[in-house]
Amino acid sequence: MWRNYLTVGFRALTKSKTYAFINIFGLALGLAACLLILLYVRYEYSYDSWMDGAENAFQLQTHYDATDTGQEMLDLQMSSIASGRALKKDFPQQVEKVVWIRSFAPVVTKDGRAFEIENLRMVDDNLFEILRVPFVKGSWQTALPDAHSIALSETEAKRRFGDTDPIGKSLTIVDNTGDIDYRVTGVFKDFPKNSHFAADAVARFDLGTQFADRLPQTTSFTSEQGWNYVRLRSPEDAKLIEGQFAAWEKRNIPDENKGDKRVNPSDTMAFHLANVRDVHLGKAQDYPLTPGNDRQTVITFSIIALLVLGMACVNFTNLATARASQRAREVALRKVLGASRRQLVVQFLGESMLVVAIAMLIALAVVELVLPAFNAFLDANIELNYLGSGSILPPLLLLVFVVGLAGGLYPAFYLARFQPATILRANKSSAEAAGSGRLRSALVVAQFAVSIGLIICTAVVYGQTVYARTIDSGYKRDGLLQIGNLGFRGVDHRDGQVTEQIRRIPGVQAAARTEIAVNPGGNSMAPFFITGSTQPVDLGLYGVEPQFFEAMGIKLVAGRLLSEAHGRDDTTTPVPSDPGFAAALQQIVQRGVNVVVSVDAAKRLGFKTPQQAIGQQLKSALLFGSDAPVATTIVGVVDDVRYRSVHEPMQPIVYVMRRDFFGNIMVRYSGDPARIRDQVQAIWTRNIPQVPFDGNFAEDIVREQYQREEARGQLFAAFALLAVVIACMGLFGLAAFTAERRTKEIGIRKVFGARSRDIVRLLAWQFSKPVIVANVIAWPIAWWVMRDWLNGFDSRIDLGPGPFLLAGLLALVIALGTIAGHALKVSRSNPIHALRYE
Repeated sequence: MWRNYLTVGFRALTKSKTYAFINIFGLALGLAACLLILLYVRYEYSYDSWMDGAENAFQLQTHYDATDTGQEMLDLQMSSIASGRALKKDFPQQVEKVVWIRSFAPVVTKDGRAFEIENLRMVDDNLFEILRVPFVKGSWQTALPDAHSIALSETEAKRRFGDTDPIGKSLTIVDNTGDIDYRVTGVFKDFPKNSHFAADAVARFDLGTQFADRLPQTTSFTSEQGWNYVRLRSPEDAKLIEGQFAAWEKRNIPDENKGDKRVNPSDTMAFHLANVRDVHLGKAQDYPLTPGNDRQTVITFSIIALLVLGMACVNFTNLATARASQRAREVALRKVLGASRRQLVVQFLGESMLVVAIAMLIALAVVELVLPAFNAFLDANIELNYLGSGSILPPLLLLVFVVGLAGGLYPAFYLARFQPATILRANKSSAEAAGSGRLRSALVVAQFAVSIGLIICTAVVYGQTVYARTIDSGYKRDGLLQIGNLGFRGVDHRDGQVTEQIRRIPGVQAAARTEIAVNPGGNSMAPFFITGSTQPVDLGLYGVEPQFFEAMGIKLVAGRLLSEAHGRDDTTTPVPSDPGFAAALQQIVQRGVNVVVSVDAAKRLGFKTPQQAIGQQLKSALLFGSDAPVATTIVGVVDDVRYRSVHEPMQPIVYVMRRDFFGNIMVRYSGDPARIRDQVQAIWTRNIPQVPFDGNFAEDIVREQYQREEARGQLFAAFALLAVVIACMGLFGLAAFTAERRTKEIGIRKVFGARSRDIVRLLAWQFSKPVIVANVIAWPIAWWVMRDWLNGFDSRIDLGPGPFLLAGLLALVIALGTIAGHALKVSRSNPIHALRYE
């Protein structure tokens, strides 16, 4: 019996090759897309699940609420040193170990040559007791036995020591306490790409020694300079601890002075223990160790994959019901010869499963071919395993069964209900059940609604990405070179002479050191008080050199810029450990300082116009290393500048003039970019050989900021194209079927005088109606989805009618183009051929 079913199934496929091609190829495309996305989703949810003891490893995260005073909402993966220490002290029964990772990685030297280890993690204890990764040499228990020990990744060990055994060898780390030799005590396997953590080397340092000159930073709960990792004795302890966090915060976090008020930071901040397996897709995505993802994006693409697969199933159902009516006599004869309805249902479901099985084999071949490019595009390491751990075979079999059932169930019951007496009495070779035409129209509408929705999403994502890259950010991106690494100890205050030499390069128009840069890695805020007010206004505070505004191309709106000619502009003080710090601080507090503010900062301070802000007096603790309030005068207002991506609110900023403690040099140039960069690098290498050169063009930095949006747009475009192709394949098959069924009708119309264009218009209108209805369905859904997505940007495009009209028109043109061949062929046919047998 089953052999007979297979034989009949293969004959049915070979008898109508167009039908077979559309069904099999369409299903193969849908299944391939579905498989790729399901592999991607499984990969995204697999982060850090490979790690031994991952269920007990947690990251302590910090969340800040937005406030009326200007504090931004932040969901930080980082946390303070003090919070980790307090957690260990107050929950000894639950917390087994806490390790803090410093965010700043120093320069490393070997054999007199300086270099950067890309992901060098400086830790205050043995991190591998929490993140238990496999080791090639040594073990996680003994990897970092004491301060000045270092463990290397397998790749880094090979890079630095070749084939020789690195255990016992030394690397010199140039840190703020001096050049210190670190002994290699272990080699761990490279962290896989599906990990929220990345490390090429992990070095243990003594926290007390490192922060001996900055002790207040070790006791402040709001000084997030790194990441705390926690190992709990039981995974259930996380909920117990979090239930006590509110009281714990009040008990540990001291009040702070804000003007005349005493406030507690815990009123606007909260802590969270996130299991390491949940960090990658978690809520906290600010300042991560590696770029994360959001759960909503993963779910969205899962839904899109299922929609594309559903469209392929719709093709299968549509063409099966359309073509099945031509198998009416076959069904009637089988019933006459004793076939039961159950047997007929099984037969047609078997044919459906056969088509899906063939399509699945093709889909697997497509996935195998596409997977390397897909991995490269996502920078992932997704694997397709048929057997063993992570086998995809069970899901494949389930998918074949479900798709075969979904696509073939209705056609099977639809065919099996034909009445043999009705068919054979009328000598019919075909039959059309009531309502089947309406079902096919409804399914075509659903297909094009999905296609139109995806086209709209693609257009909006592309438009927002272009807008984000090209928006006026308040500074000139072209002709701007950004040089980093000024914070390393090996610079030794030589950045000033480097900047002076850069200014003398032909083609360099301006160069200045700055604390703020394009896509900065940190955030600096301070409360400011207007004279006579006790309500603070939180604003960004950054030190710059006077030439900074010229180098960035920032426009002056009112007043003047900072200048060395005005002594009150300079806020430079020695480091707090310097004996002359107190005297210098007192002198500046007595005379006051001048500042330049952005337009938005002037508005936040309550001034209606930039000109009104000039000369106004403020109070703030804006001196480096001191909480002393200083009389502050606004002498200039400049344009707002967007240093970060459009995802984040534009920060209102106060600029102060300083002569040290900078992180970057901004260089404004004209001419050949490569030549300028090479000359700047030569100056850097000649003056600061101990620190690697890090120079990037502002346009490249901004482009990297929006790589995720570009990738998302390309995926949407790929799915939209796939959806359109599948929809058009189904429409092509239905058009062929309709043209064949209406041949006699069209012949009669032509005999009665209908012209070719009338026939084309008739068929075009029949297939245009579902597309028009699909627009009515797709537009509001796409508008709602895209509005929600655009709300995630601080600055965004208007969601106007353009993408909707474009998608609707494009879908209509594609639909008409698909059926045009059939319509023209039928309209030009001789009516004699259609009517000669009557």
